[in-house]
Amino acid sequence: MKNLADHDSFVDGVPHDTFAQMRADAPVHWTAAHGGDKGFWSLTRYADIMAAQRDAALFSSARGIRIEDQSHAEYMARRTFQETDPPEHTATRRTVNPAFAKPVVARFAPLIQDLARDIVGAALEYSAFDGVEHIAKRLPMLMLGRILGVPDDDLDWLVERGDALIGNTDPDFTDTVLDKVDTDAYRMMPFRSPAGVELYDYADAILNGTRGVDPDGILARVLNSPEGRMEGQDFKNFFCLLVAAGNDTTRYSIAMALWLIAQDNGLLQRMQAGDVWGTAADEIIRLASPTLHFRRTATRDVEMHGQTIRAGDKVLMWFVSGNRDAAAFDAPETVMLDRSPNRHMAFGQGGPHVCLGMWLAKLEVTAVLQELSSRLSGLEAVSAPTWTRSNFICGVKSLTLRPKLK
Repeated sequence: MKNLADHDSFVDGVPHDTFAQMRADAPVHWTAAHGGDKGFWSLTRYADIMAAQRDAALFSSARGIRIEDQSHAEYMARRTFQETDPPEHTATRRTVNPAFAKPVVARFAPLIQDLARDIVGAALEYSAFDGVEHIAKRLPMLMLGRILGVPDDDLDWLVERGDALIGNTDPDFTDTVLDKVDTDAYRMMPFRSPAGVELYDYADAILNGTRGVDPDGILARVLNSPEGRMEGQDFKNFFCLLVAAGNDTTRYSIAMALWLIAQDNGLLQRMQAGDVWGTAADEIIRLASPTLHFRRTATRDVEMHGQTIRAGDKVLMWFVSGNRDAAAFDAPETVMLDRSPNRHMAFGQGGPHVCLGMWLAKLEVTAVLQELSSRLSGLEAVSAPTWTRSNFICGVKSLTLRPKLK
């Protein structure tokens, strides 16, 4: 059984065998202190995770959502509305939710399809290409610019800083690797990362008006909300959250789609039948589960499966495990593009913190799958994928592919 506190346990991909063993034998599992952070409990069964998500009074987000221990000052400096509980969380969501509502996001569908067509077409001009760099990374990055309302010329820079921020445990993304070097100088920055300094500066320029944003973007919306302008530290942290989460999670879902197709070209034929477009994206996202966990903190003692979780203990809800729980999903390791219902928890459904970008992510994954299936008869992996070194955000970060055109 691998140590889930150790980022190296994820360098070859998610340790699904460990999660399967935990679901069977230790559904509430204690991991001892590691790397200076206190120990934590892991919830690995779907039903337990869903119950914890629904009970914000017992399992609070207001002390951090990652394994890392923080002082109160660090928490207050770095928190976003993700790290708050209702009613504070609910009030912020009322401001930002309308911009991500399904009918609003649906207006982007033609643009997303056009972008996907161009991106996939450009990649398929090569005899072999990196599926992450040429496809999976491109569409979320371009859509990030439209959603935020920032210029396309800034996107490469923003995504690189976002990678360094959320990929703070992977030496391919940052020189300031969280568990390898002293990051105390950045303890007030998001993810204890120096990239946070640069992103804060960019956000400050937006706040003071020296950097303009599209009035139709989400940044302009929160700056001009009738319910109250988002200011200062709240705005800067919200900006960092959107830059990081708005790109990486969808990227790794698309990358998972490419890897799954490379392992089973029959998925292309299944897509070409044309009757899975209402369900395929959810199945890919279920299997990708790029946000592996969110942490909560117990507010009082509670008994679960014979274990006593004490008030103040960290509790990790492993979405990646719940999404492969045979008690919730028939044949969970099998790719069923027509799986329905598919009540996966990759977006944090079932609780107050459901992902803002859920509908956008589904549209983007679907558009890429449609373009691939319309052009390809097969897709071959030239070499094994490389995976992020992270127990928080995990996915394929490079994958060389050889296409077989129709």
